[in-house]
Parts: sequence; structure tokens; C-alpha cells
Amino acid sequence: MFLVIQNTLQEVIDLLKQLDKQAYTTPNCLLSNATIGQHTRHIIELFQCLLNQYETGIVNYDERKRNKTIENDPMMAILALHEIQTNLIQPQKDLQTQYQLGEEGIHIPSNYLRELMYNLEHCIHHQALIKVALISLPAIEISENFGIAPSTIQYRNVLTS
Repeated sequence: MFLVIQNTLQEVIDLLKQLDKQAYTTPNCLLSNATIGQHTRHIIELFQCLLNQYETGIVNYDERKRNKTIENDPMMAILALHEIQTNLIQPQKDLQTQYQLGEEGIHIPSNYLRELMYNLEHCIHHQALIKVALISLPAIEISENFGIAPSTIQYRNVLTS
């Protein structure tokens, strides 16, 4: 699992190395005027929440920083992604995820590996959205599996073999 997550994050890094600041920060109508930087920041900050709150045992994704530097500077995003890759491997342990739903605060039992899987799926979802934005940037090269779930890749491989 750790290798798949690290490789998925590396795909994002490889993409960001190809983008200049303008391509990273330009609102895209296909993304409801969001930017690649905003989607990248969102990926990063959910992983950061998990890693930064791991020791407390309570993970609240709503407490992400919404760091404009990561959103506006692809090099800062790359640094943050490298830091996540470096710190990803932690011992399995029980966690609580905390959410505020209107007036109600809830805690849901979870564990580190389950939250890593949630973050992986969330990352792939945002990669798929970013991939849509790349239609307007035809010179950008990405993995053929960028933004595609591992189960879909496996299913496609079975169909073609």
C-alpha cells in the first residue's frame, strides 16, 4: 500500500515539474474555475492532516491549513509532497476521525491504514479532475494511469490479457 501511495504522489510531483506558475494557478472553466494548484493543495493538506494529527489519535480533515503558498507555487507543493512521501510509513494504530456536520460533531472509529486508503482514493479523484484541466495543456505528459483507481487498472489489465 505504501508503495502505491508513494507512486501516486510521485505522479503528481512529475506533473508539477512540468507546470509553470501560470498553468498551475489559472482558473479552469472545466474545473468550475478552480485551479490545478487548488486541487493539488487539497490533496496535500488531507495527507498533512493525517500525518500531523497521527500522534493525537484524532484526525480532523476540516482543520487543514488552506495554505495559499502551496496553492500558488508548484515548487512549494513539490516540497510538501516529498515530505509526505518521507513520513508516510507509520505504525498501524487506531484513530478517530472527527467531523463537524452542522451543529453536530461526530467521531468515527478508524485506523491509520484505513485513512491512508481514504487519502489515496481522494488523491486519485483529484488527479482525475486535474487530468481534465490538462486537456488545455497538450504538451504536458502524464502517466497513462494518472487519476485512475488501482482496481480499474487491474480490471483493464484482465480485459486486455
